[in-house]
Amino acid sequence: MADRTPPLTVEELRALVESGEIDTVVLAFPDMQGRLQGKRFAARFFLDEVLGHGTEGCNYLLAVDTEMNTVDGYEMSSWDRGYGDFAMHPDLTTLRRLPWNDATAMVTADLAWADGTPVVAAPRQILRRQLERLAELGLTAHVGTELEFIVFKDSYEQAWDANYRGLTPANQYNIDYSVLGTGRIEPLLRRIRNEMAGAGLTVESAKGECNPGQHEIAFKYDEALVTCDQHAVYKTGAKEIAAQEGYSLTFMAKYNEREGNSCHIHLSLQNADGENVMAGDDEHHMSETMRHFLAGQLAALRDFSLLYAPNINSYKRFQPGSFAPTAVAWGHDNRTCSLRVVGHGRSTRFENRLPGGDVNPYLAVAGLVAAGLYGIEQRLELPPPCTGNAYAAEYAHVPTTLREAAELWETSEIAKAAFGPEVVAHYRNMARVELDAFDAAVTDWELRRSFERH
Repeated sequence: MADRTPPLTVEELRALVESGEIDTVVLAFPDMQGRLQGKRFAARFFLDEVLGHGTEGCNYLLAVDTEMNTVDGYEMSSWDRGYGDFAMHPDLTTLRRLPWNDATAMVTADLAWADGTPVVAAPRQILRRQLERLAELGLTAHVGTELEFIVFKDSYEQAWDANYRGLTPANQYNIDYSVLGTGRIEPLLRRIRNEMAGAGLTVESAKGECNPGQHEIAFKYDEALVTCDQHAVYKTGAKEIAAQEGYSLTFMAKYNEREGNSCHIHLSLQNADGENVMAGDDEHHMSETMRHFLAGQLAALRDFSLLYAPNINSYKRFQPGSFAPTAVAWGHDNRTCSLRVVGHGRSTRFENRLPGGDVNPYLAVAGLVAAGLYGIEQRLELPPPCTGNAYAAEYAHVPTTLREAAELWETSEIAKAAFGPEVVAHYRNMARVELDAFDAAVTDWELRRSFERH
């Protein structure tokens, strides 16, 4: 990552602590689900002790299920290994204020073992490794993530007590691009936008979406790791702000049978001079680098689906005619394809439309980079674009279940070569844990279907 001024410098933090404007510093890292886990420190203690030495956290934080239950099958952390610690080292380029938490700053951590070696299965480290591979070619990835969410007029506690059923969406009808519809909850949206700006994110816009209560706030693209760090901060902060206002919001991929929450990811490549290396003068206005990179996306799309759609619920989005993709295809500005090429000249890029709002951005972007590198290394040729309805055409299908995606991931030679056997096994086990939990659950659907009539 290029040298850059962080949203908050250490010198500025010291001055704010001295004046009493900052009294708390959060040190956190993204877990397997992309959630921020960590500690809140007294600011003076952080400056005196943690800033230079880091802190420790139990290594079970990368070996639990979504509900924080200890589970078996992880090589790096288990009862047999004693559930020891890993080190959390602050990355000071990520230091920022959190305006929605009084007198609070935050910094993102990288994880290492006691001997200083990186925790290779940590999402941030997985992404760092792929970006290092890209840098060996003199390239950097610039990324934008577009997160959708659904807002409810119920608090998180009320939603829990109601088993997340019968909630009141913030809007009663489709408000896609509606200024009137977004105005209904503009105080909440405005607060999220402004306080994200205060945390160092560059806000672009907010718009309504199709599902009742559904909205999207977009932020300016940036270097890949920066965007993923900001994505994690935004996702946590938006939930905290909503809770403070008595609302709740969800990023889950498919809350109900209507439109799901997407997280389209845009990616472009730049060289050392800051030039977009994807633009070219062939019939598709692409460079050779982009053709190979995009061909790699197609080649690895099914194998890497676990990185783009990591949960049982993720696969409920992939329905024909839903604006969520089903076909392994690319096209120019074609929203029926998994891969959509957009922009021209300096803005030339592609969009992966598979991820939902539940995606871990670090893993997804690592997958995009690894797939592209595979295409470059193998000099893969790009097939012709889809110019019509990809839902109705004869293309390979994206996986339809987490089970299918996990099997593809586990047996993928592309994944093993790019990420290594430890990472492949770690995230295959994550999928196994989710599948075992789901297979053992009795769902509302089963009760309604079977209680009286079977």
